Amino acid sequence: LVEWKFCGGALRVPHEFVNKPFWAPEVAWHDGHFYLYYSTALEGLRHMLRVAKSRFPEGPYEDVGRLVGDTENCPFAIDGHPFQDDDGQWYLFYARDFLDTAEGINAGTALVVDRLIDMTRLAGEETVVLRSRCKWQLFKAQRTMYGKVWDWYTLEGPCVRKRNGLYYCFYSGGCYENDTYGVDYAVARNVKGPYSDEGNEKGPRVLRTVPGRVLGPGHNSIVTGPDGQTDFIVYHAWDLEMKARRMCIDRLEWTEQGPRCAGPTWTEQVIPVRDLAGSRR
Repeated sequence: LVEWKFCGGALRVPHEFVNKPFWAPEVAWHDGHFYLYYSTALEGLRHMLRVAKSRFPEGPYEDVGRLVGDTENCPFAIDGHPFQDDDGQWYLFYARDFLDTAEGINAGTALVVDRLIDMTRLAGEETVVLRSRCKWQLFKAQRTMYGKVWDWYTLEGPCVRKRNGLYYCFYSGGCYENDTYGVDYAVARNVKGPYSDEGNEKGPRVLRTVPGRVLGPGHNSIVTGPDGQTDFIVYHAWDLEMKARRMCIDRLEWTEQGPRCAGPTWTEQVIPVRDLAGSRR
């Protein structure tokens, strides 16, 4: 997690998507192949989730087809996250738009989950994971969307980790374009919910801006470190001039209050490793 090597482009871009933007890749391994889930934007609100396949982690990945999005029922879908449960079943968590505002929930982008029939096909059993209900999750006030003006809220970038029988769905909320962006989580006893993020009314509990140091941390993944025990949260954050988003990594702590991060940090950190005798250092 210290030395990194650039391997080149991962995806062989389908002809119809040349010069289109690509977002939020995530890779899963299953039955001898690697599957790359990614978002692409055609125009305006037309965002879809697609999947590509390779025998090697660095690719090249060949596009297999669309999973969800770019339809009348779901014109906008981003941030696919594949998750395999203990029984071997795979699920895909992702973000899509909602316009209803009943029972104290906000219009905007929110989180759903569907079962994967195989690594390239969804079952069509979409279930809502989490909708926005907090002020800090505002993306933009008075935003024109779908022919109307909304106070638009955003939950995106799902990442699921199972621990002690509970499912933790980490997500990013707020506006990725500024320092309001941060990472929180919701908890459930079943992979498809119901999930609750109660307790975050004052802001994200895992990662948030440190003024003058780290701005708008979000859209995380989680990886176990080289000691085989310590979890690390990998995310992006703006540089101080807000000209580019940089990849960052910090230790994730599992506390009695839930998952927390001592970061974002901006100084050199120690990564625990396992030595040849099997002890941690």
